[in-house]
Amino acid sequence: MVNEDKHISYRMYLVAFAMFVIAAAIGVKLCNIQWVEGDYYRKLAKERTVRNFVIPANKGNIYSSDGSLLATSIPNYDIRFDAVAPKAENFEKNVNSLADSLSMLLGKPAGFYQSELRKARANKNRYYLIARGLSYTQYMKMKTFPLFNLGAFKGGMITEQETVREYPIGKIAWRTIGYERINESGKHVGKGIEWAYRKYLNGKDGKILKQKIAKGQWKPIRDVNEVEPQDGFDVTSTIDVYIQDIAHHALLKQLQKYKADHGCVVVMETKTGQVKAIANLGRASKTDSTYFETENYAIRESHEPGSTYKLADLMALLEDKKADTSDVYDSQGGTIVYRGKKVRDSHEGGYGKISLGRGFEVSSNTVLVQSVYNAYKDDPKQFVDHLNDFGLNKPLGLPFEGEGKPYIPQPGDKHWSAISLPWMAFGYGVSITPLQTLTYYNAVANNGEMVKPQFVSEIKEWNRTIKKFEKEVINPKICSDETLKKLHAVLENVVKRGTAAKLYSKDFSMAGKTGTAQANYNKKDGTAKHYISSFVGYFPADKPKYSCIVVVHEPSTAGNDYYGAGVAGPVFKRIAQKIFTDAPSMNEIKNIDKKDAKTEKLYAQYYDKAQQKHTVVPNLKGMSGMDAVALMGNLGMKVKVVGIGKVKKQSILPGQRLDKNATLILELS
Repeated sequence: MVNEDKHISYRMYLVAFAMFVIAAAIGVKLCNIQWVEGDYYRKLAKERTVRNFVIPANKGNIYSSDGSLLATSIPNYDIRFDAVAPKAENFEKNVNSLADSLSMLLGKPAGFYQSELRKARANKNRYYLIARGLSYTQYMKMKTFPLFNLGAFKGGMITEQETVREYPIGKIAWRTIGYERINESGKHVGKGIEWAYRKYLNGKDGKILKQKIAKGQWKPIRDVNEVEPQDGFDVTSTIDVYIQDIAHHALLKQLQKYKADHGCVVVMETKTGQVKAIANLGRASKTDSTYFETENYAIRESHEPGSTYKLADLMALLEDKKADTSDVYDSQGGTIVYRGKKVRDSHEGGYGKISLGRGFEVSSNTVLVQSVYNAYKDDPKQFVDHLNDFGLNKPLGLPFEGEGKPYIPQPGDKHWSAISLPWMAFGYGVSITPLQTLTYYNAVANNGEMVKPQFVSEIKEWNRTIKKFEKEVINPKICSDETLKKLHAVLENVVKRGTAAKLYSKDFSMAGKTGTAQANYNKKDGTAKHYISSFVGYFPADKPKYSCIVVVHEPSTAGNDYYGAGVAGPVFKRIAQKIFTDAPSMNEIKNIDKKDAKTEKLYAQYYDKAQQKHTVVPNLKGMSGMDAVALMGNLGMKVKVVGIGKVKKQSILPGQRLDKNATLILELS
């Protein structure tokens, strides 16, 4: 019995000791949590219940050169209700009026809102959704509603704002205006002006402190933000909406007519390099006839240009005085052979014996290839160095991501072969983007000064200019004036009597070059051959104001009309025609300050009468009706006019007392 009692006592002591140890461990842990790790746990608790949320700054607007809005940020508001926040007295006093106001704004019956608001109050819902996607005007109106006008703490109104980017002119020029977004990996990605100028447009985000409430929801702690967001600056682009609309629809019409795969147009201001229009249209599939801005082909797509490259041939030959436009070549029946490879003219049978200038005008491959090969076959590097000096081997250095890289084979590298030189002479074996080609032609139009294409003219904060982008010169003189003079003549003749003769108009002058390149001609993977039709030039020919390039990929070959003159040329002409026939007149008014004696006499007559202090009705006979009305109006009398011209008769005779309550009737001759 005694032994059994001892065992029980030992067990009790053991249990008591164990409990003591556990209690001591708990005490140590509590002290550790409280004093040693207290800051960490307090911080953790705060992070899980109170957190700063980012308030995205409003992005700046993007404007066209004429002030039209191209991209803007519109705030959208979600309104919620903390049904626990208002005092019972305030809730009961205002709930019916609030329901009526919500009904007027949002459209549902007042009874619905009364029921929902009371239900939220009974369920102690601190995050009841009132409305989504309200405009700023609707949000400001809702802030004045009964109960909500007491503020977040007393009235329970919770506001959540998000910004939506809108493009007022739709998808026109969308690939150039661009976008910026966050991809699946959380990285900021984008294209166009939106992306390239994001450091100006995006502004600085703000912060708002929110507290976690029931069901994982977060409620703002106070009305004011912790850090106020700073709106981004506005960007003024060089795009002209009027010219952009012309270019877009002219290209669209031609793509649909020829069932082409895709195409692009760029219109550039010659002197400044400002891009006034850029359209890039492609279709989603071969069977789809709907075109939209799929890719920025003008900037990204580098391809063989075909005959538009022949301008570089002629410029090099003239600069080196290796040939002149008057030199005669035999087109040899329209076919010549180099290393077993044939070079053919598009014209069956060739052109016989013609000058180099005429060969350029009719785009004879055999003539241009012969002239280049004969001049540079012993030193092809001399020719290629010219192409490099013309800037045809370098990207333009645009602010956009993904600019296509031009390619020119260099003598001595692994891609150079015996046929590289003759093939380059008619635009094969080289690669260049449409905008790079246009920049080169624009330099010829601009008396030899090559300017960088410009898409943005300035950065503004309201009416204050933050940064202005001036003209950027790539090459001050691309070739001699003597060469330029001859190039201007042959480019104008291409339209007057060459491959683009169908585009000629006596009403306005144009100059340029057609191009038709065969793509995929050496592919062995089964890819079908197709054509790239282009036209590049400037207008007016004598005093160029705009340069323009049109490129159309894979036009239908039905009817055998897939050449640059027939496919791309009409788009160029339509743009030039619309700009110079539909645009508002910008003619200077001469002698605007010249004074007319008759007008001066009438004004002096009016001025003398107006300076007098009238207590009686003056004699208005002989005054112009407009002056008489102005004079009597200034004297405070009501005037009624019958007829037009000068005052013949007045209802209140001169000399009568001036009565401001009376109505004076003037009969005009």
